[in-house]
Amino acid sequence: MNGDSNNQVRKSWHTKTSEQVFSMLDTNGSGLDSVEASLRLLKYGENKLPEIASESLAIVFLRQFQSPLIYVLIAAGGAVLALGETIDAAVIFAVLFINAVIGSIQEGRAQNTLASLRKFVETRATVLRDGREVIIADENVVPGDILMVQEGERIPADARLISVRNLRVDEAALTGESTPARKIAEVLEGENIPTPERRNLLFKGTHVATGTGHAVVVGTGLDTEIGILAREIATISTDVPLKTEIEKLTRLIIFITALIASSLFTIGIIMGKAPSEMFLTVVALSVSIIPEGLPIVLTLVLATGVWRMGKQNALVKKMHAVEALGQVDILAVDKTGTLTKNEMVVQKIYTNNTFFNVGGVGYEPLGEIFELENSRLGQNEKEIEIAVHPELLLVGKISAFSANAHVIWSDETNQWNLSGDPTEAAMLVLSQKLGFHKDILESESPIIAEMPFDYNLKYHAVLAKEGGQNVLSLAGAPEIILDFCDSIWKDGKKVLLSVEEREIIESILVAMSKEGLRVIALATQTDATDLPNMGGNPAATFIGFLGMHDALRAEVPSTILRAREAGIRTVMITGDHRITAQSIAQEAGIWKEGDRVLTGREMEHLSDDELLKIILNVSVFARVTPEHKLRIIRAYKKAGNIVAMSGDGVNDAPSLGAADLGVAMGGIGTEVAKEASDIVLLDDNLGSIITAVEEGRSIYRTIKKVILYLFSTSAGEVLTIAGAIILGYIVPILPAQIIWLNFVTDGFLDTALAMEPKEKGLLLEPRTKSARQLVDSLMATRMVLMAGAMALGTLYLFGFYQDDPVKAWTISLTLLAVFQWFNALNCRSHRASILHMNPFSNIFLLGALFIVISLQIGAMYTSAGQHLLHTVPLSLSEWGIILGIASSIIVVEEIRKLIYRLYYDRKIPTLAHL
Repeated sequence: MNGDSNNQVRKSWHTKTSEQVFSMLDTNGSGLDSVEASLRLLKYGENKLPEIASESLAIVFLRQFQSPLIYVLIAAGGAVLALGETIDAAVIFAVLFINAVIGSIQEGRAQNTLASLRKFVETRATVLRDGREVIIADENVVPGDILMVQEGERIPADARLISVRNLRVDEAALTGESTPARKIAEVLEGENIPTPERRNLLFKGTHVATGTGHAVVVGTGLDTEIGILAREIATISTDVPLKTEIEKLTRLIIFITALIASSLFTIGIIMGKAPSEMFLTVVALSVSIIPEGLPIVLTLVLATGVWRMGKQNALVKKMHAVEALGQVDILAVDKTGTLTKNEMVVQKIYTNNTFFNVGGVGYEPLGEIFELENSRLGQNEKEIEIAVHPELLLVGKISAFSANAHVIWSDETNQWNLSGDPTEAAMLVLSQKLGFHKDILESESPIIAEMPFDYNLKYHAVLAKEGGQNVLSLAGAPEIILDFCDSIWKDGKKVLLSVEEREIIESILVAMSKEGLRVIALATQTDATDLPNMGGNPAATFIGFLGMHDALRAEVPSTILRAREAGIRTVMITGDHRITAQSIAQEAGIWKEGDRVLTGREMEHLSDDELLKIILNVSVFARVTPEHKLRIIRAYKKAGNIVAMSGDGVNDAPSLGAADLGVAMGGIGTEVAKEASDIVLLDDNLGSIITAVEEGRSIYRTIKKVILYLFSTSAGEVLTIAGAIILGYIVPILPAQIIWLNFVTDGFLDTALAMEPKEKGLLLEPRTKSARQLVDSLMATRMVLMAGAMALGTLYLFGFYQDDPVKAWTISLTLLAVFQWFNALNCRSHRASILHMNPFSNIFLLGALFIVISLQIGAMYTSAGQHLLHTVPLSLSEWGIILGIASSIIVVEEIRKLIYRLYYDRKIPTLAHL
């Protein structure tokens, strides 16, 4: 049997009887012999998923050059080298090298940190070999092995159950369901039923919550549910928005450079310029247009953002990923483990015709009890003294007797660890909050007989000796427990359970269920002689209901609110049931009145176009499979959204890979989810995502400032040269001077702009689709105004010095340099006046200005500078004229900023593009 055929048959194992499975796998209930097991291990391979090998440093380094912009810059370096400007060419190649080194260091750090998160724990499996039980490494499990599982063990392979005893398996990592799945051995009908409903199958990577079972292994390695997901992840590829925008920008730069170069060369020849002169000019100008400093600035900005996010416990695996968060407008979150703690807790108690809310966090055995006043399900609370409420003491005692789970604090993981059933763990924690300790209770009231919870019986019964009499404690499904009862506890005494009382209790049950609570009923019986019998006469007293749910993480509501304020729509995608999902989403602030809840089954009846029409009205997706999640993410992206997906389970991995940005939980997350993600939250705090969004928006804003500066100054140089040619002037700036402006002046100033501090209120600014573009209409307007001021000012002053070419070149070079100094100040903000900005908030820019001013003076007043750049010294009066004309670029931009502020203050209804 080859892997493909095995995979096809595996899908229908749940429809086969044990005998059919034995026959198909050529095995039996006694298991395989050692020789056959060895042969099958050679045939099917080891039972493990292929590990993604860490990339070598050389591969990581070379990948930094995989960008169209880098290719253009390499070509520009070659062109500069052809001009004989060896030093300038060396600068270009040095910039590219440094950029690659920084990127490699960051990715290497991320790989090392991620590797340290992996848990290299060797797991074992118990199988039947040669007719006896043996314990082997789970990687040696093969199809046909008879697997024996018990409480606390991890399932090593996919298997078809052949016998069970109260077996429940935690499949949250695979299906997203927070409640352990009850397992059966019977045949199931239906070839294509969803994975969570294949209750006679065990799945690799899940954990046994309670009970025991025997199963025959039907799939190992890649031929498991996890294996299918691993294969699917490998085929998913998504580019982050910045990479896409950079590629668009690069194509635009290439087109504009070619157009300008050919146009200027043609105009120059027509105007009588020498071909050699024009060739050198257009090559130098082309080098000027190409933003050589952009890659190093991008890397610097992203690395700084990565460092800041690292301080917030967010590990960025690839630097471009942090920027992508700034573009996100849809945040898709998993429920179990992401919104919730995957810790079942009692939230509400109903007893003695009164509701009580239970405080506390997760499995921590501390929490206040609040009585709800004025309404059965009202919101007015008052904290109460437990000791004066005998009905609560009775609830606590029954809960303690009925809980066989253990909750233990781990200093190693810094969290509460569960052993046993989550429902019973919730009851145990509640009993501790109500003042009971199970060990002390059982020492004072010894247990005589016990019937553990069974999914067939649906109740847990404990008979204990209390003060000379036998007392029966019952907990379980409400409909079963109520059938045992003939009375109800009211005000400290038993009252006949009339039809009217039962109807009231049933209405309470319905109301609690609609809140998304899992409801457990409690009852007691004094002077009991034995454990209850389903066919016996009802004799117990109904005490009340416990309402449980998976505890919401404390930071979730505020995180969802911050996301909404930031213009991000949050949706929940879960494998849980509709009512539970909607209740949690409402509590978290995701679902609101008017929103739709869409299930996986309903999605299957929708075409892609139909899903696209309704998806923006859906805030909760329930009962979904990994395939559904992937389809949801793709639908949002098709609608033009930038999607971030957060999750922790194996079932989240394909959608994490398909989203524009995948965010995995570092502590509780599975290794598959971490590998598929772009960012790992080391502290499992969802709030870190919004912090990262703000960081991403700051990064994008900073990148746009740098691009504005580089392109506006380059455009100013282009317009100056083009204007001079049209006016019949000599070329106003020489190739070496262009290189000087591009590498020296621009090089220091754009790097300093990259260190701009984060703007206040950036997270709350209105988001538009143009905000995603690296060059939007506002930037284009600013570029035209800035470049126009530079060109007009330079051509005006240059015209007075044409009779002295060297002086004229010095004037134009210096004036363009001063324009760039002032323009760097302009580019710090699109709105705030430079007069209102703290000049010391970016000390890097002050330092850069000092350096470029010093270098410019050196270029004119030293023999080496004069020889290299063809300059002469300028007088103080000439410096005064230059500073006066160059200040026009500030005046123009300040006028534009004033109009912009007036527009956004609604004093001017038009001119939005300014």
